[in-house]
Amino acid sequence: MTDYTVELNNLIKYFGRRLIFDGISFSFKSGNIYGVSGPNGSGKSTLVKIIADVISPTRGKVEHKFGGKKIEYEELHNYLGFVSPYLFLYDEFTAEENLSYSCSIRGVKFNKERSDHLLGQLNLFDRRNDLVRGYSSGMKQRLKFIFALIHNPQLIILDEPTSNLDNPGKEIVYGIISEESKKSLIIIASNEDSDLSLCNEVIELEKFKKQVTK
Repeated sequence: MTDYTVELNNLIKYFGRRLIFDGISFSFKSGNIYGVSGPNGSGKSTLVKIIADVISPTRGKVEHKFGGKKIEYEELHNYLGFVSPYLFLYDEFTAEENLSYSCSIRGVKFNKERSDHLLGQLNLFDRRNDLVRGYSSGMKQRLKFIFALIHNPQLIILDEPTSNLDNPGKEIVYGIISEESKKSLIIIASNEDSDLSLCNEVIELEKFKKQVTK
């Protein structure tokens, strides 16, 4: 198991005058699965995007550490795997070409053995040389998991991870999440009970809606 931690220190987020959440302080530690829960529009995606440094909080800070050493934000992508319905895939590439290209963007060598293993786990190996434009929405969602996992990240953030998946697809994903949690830190943003049942602890965003003076 890796020693990866994320510290949230009094996070506040507004969009314009609208408060998304106020005063979130929390510690995440590797070897655990954490949930971020709330109804649609409550700020689940906003919070995990802040953790991933995709967007910034209005106030407060997020600190990532690996082995006790602070990770600078420009290096965060090397430690992070991210799954969400809004991530982009190249429809004109095959699955394997997509994965190879994503590795080149990260600046890491494409590991075909790792790629083949994950494609097999997620029932995409026989379709690895097909153009992604011919994939179903569920197949594309499973491919996004391979994008997130191929570089063996220490932090895995899953935003609505079972979106577009049928029940067999969900069971595959849940098995992978449970296995990865033995060595990594996993954060799941979802309002699905079956997703959140995997979590050791859940942040309820509705508890962080108190209005404050900006």
